[in-house]
Amino acid sequence: MTEDEGLRERKKRETRAAISHAAIRLSARRGWDNVTIADIADAANVSERTFRNYFANKAEAVAATHLERVLRTVDDLRARPADEPIWDAVTTAVAAQYDAPVATGRGEADAWAAGVRRVLAEPALAGELLKANAVAQDELATAIAERAGLDRTTDLYPRLVAAVVTAATGAVVGHWLLNDPQEPVLPRLHAVLTELRAGIRETA
Repeated sequence: MTEDEGLRERKKRETRAAISHAAIRLSARRGWDNVTIADIADAANVSERTFRNYFANKAEAVAATHLERVLRTVDDLRARPADEPIWDAVTTAVAAQYDAPVATGRGEADAWAAGVRRVLAEPALAGELLKANAVAQDELATAIAERAGLDRTTDLYPRLVAAVVTAATGAVVGHWLLNDPQEPVLPRLHAVLTELRAGIRETA
């Protein structure tokens, strides 16, 4: 990929992320049925045509945040030192995607978390989240296979690690949203990944 191609791809990903974040933000605050594609496009500072160039519908836009987070994890994983143990590299790459929470009042944090939970429970979103998760796991498995020097199509290890990491991350975030969204998610995420590391071999 040339430098210009890389820049164009980066800008596309930034636009996708901006639209997706706007879709989540508005839907969590207003309710799923009270947000239109026009609303999302306006909040993301793009046209409705641009929205439709990236996404077929609102649910696809919301699900894109999950995929983009994993793609950033993959980028970070590939940039880690080649001699770093795989679980150290994966843990660092995953953790880098989760910022500390913005300081807010308890009521505001709880209201935001409740809104996000309602969005994630929308039936229209279920299929798109499954598709996004499948693509995310495949991308992560590819990066893990590269680091481990394995063939992703014939060795189960990369897919196993990718599936376990994405499932564990989703479980931690869901638990965090349900229990204490004002507190940082990273300590629990680190703890869970450390527990998983003890049960899965470091290399094939």
